[in-house]
Amino acid sequence: MELEIRQFSTSDEDFEQQLQDLLARGQEFDPAIDAEVARIIHSIRQQGDEALLELTRKFDRHPARAVAQLELRKDDLKQAYQRTAPQVIAALEHAYNRIFEFHRHQRHSHDTWHYDDDNGSVFGQYTTTIERVGVYVPGGLAAYPSSVLMTVIPAVVAGVKKITMVVPAPRGQVKDAVLAAAYMCSVDRVFTIGGAQAIAALAYGTETVPKVDKIVGPGNAWVSAAKRQTFGQVGIDLIAGPSEVVIACDDSAKAEWAAMDMFAQAEHDEDAQSVLISIGQATIDAVHSVMAGLLPQMERKDIIARSLANQGAMICVRDRSELSAVINQIAPEHLGLMVEDPAHFLREIHHAGSVFVGPYSTEVFGDYCAGPNHVLPTSGAARFSSPLGVDDFRKRTSYIQCTPKTAEDLAKTAAVLAREEQLTAHARAADYRKPGHSDRD
Repeated sequence: MELEIRQFSTSDEDFEQQLQDLLARGQEFDPAIDAEVARIIHSIRQQGDEALLELTRKFDRHPARAVAQLELRKDDLKQAYQRTAPQVIAALEHAYNRIFEFHRHQRHSHDTWHYDDDNGSVFGQYTTTIERVGVYVPGGLAAYPSSVLMTVIPAVVAGVKKITMVVPAPRGQVKDAVLAAAYMCSVDRVFTIGGAQAIAALAYGTETVPKVDKIVGPGNAWVSAAKRQTFGQVGIDLIAGPSEVVIACDDSAKAEWAAMDMFAQAEHDEDAQSVLISIGQATIDAVHSVMAGLLPQMERKDIIARSLANQGAMICVRDRSELSAVINQIAPEHLGLMVEDPAHFLREIHHAGSVFVGPYSTEVFGDYCAGPNHVLPTSGAARFSSPLGVDDFRKRTSYIQCTPKTAEDLAKTAAVLAREEQLTAHARAADYRKPGHSDRD
């Protein structure tokens, strides 16, 4: 099997255009999907359980005769936990403990504060936890118990009271390890529904599925479209696109390790993106040679080959400055630093979802068990978004408590600005707080 992957360099006259062409994938929404998702959401809002059951039969070919049959009992989760292979349970527990420990540290951020002004008034902010959260766990083409851990654990650490999990169950089947992870995380309710109809059910509620305040978790284009269309009715974490990795290399990189990290990303699906950026051509040539030799041995070689041919790239840069500049321009979901003095180089990276520093810190560890969350911004969204974390399940409330003297000071300014905006009721509400003001003035 021949390896096909585009190569270009910062020395090329059309480098910027080549880079933009590479990054263009996943940035356009499919209007046909958006239109169909809108119809699904409308049917869920209008018909509730009846529509949810019909759509689940249609898309998942689930044999259930009532939505109540789509909810798994705690005993169902426990039995799945007991059926799961001991080595899988041990791995899940190890991952759970590391992910919990990482997110536990986020809980102690100092985001509750207040201060007093000279007149004794108090101004401040406090945080509260979102009460009802819906977690979407992908389950169409594959099963992801790791996604259960990554989405539920930070909600648990934050103190969310009610966690509802939805997961597709093609032909009524869900992998035991997924349910074992839900059991381990003490998820409150689990429904075997997926796709846009699951998002709509969580956003608006049905006779059986409870309405939530926020929905988190990755999904396909249908799930992303539904999250986008229901945002405002509920909160969402982010709109996830195809997964991606950038491997940054210099002459110190091990070609075999870099090649396998590229393969690890590419085997997700043919829309996944694996990009290697190297200082100089020598490492690119070495990694390409290793990839060409290993590709025929990969169990998912067809998916890997299509992913690399359609979405992959190997980019040559001239120095560390160009390397960091290109990385920041891409703003990758995952970034592997296989360079000399990677910790120092890390300071030059301003836009990345999660960074794996040094050759031993493979991105695969982040996918499963290192501790940081694997729900990350994609398609350049790392410029303005962050990984899923405890703060995503908390919200800030500001407050003021004015003394009469502060109210007098503020009233003067507020009244002037309100009248400038022709909001006279605002102005009079401010005037009422002035000393000696009569309600009849």
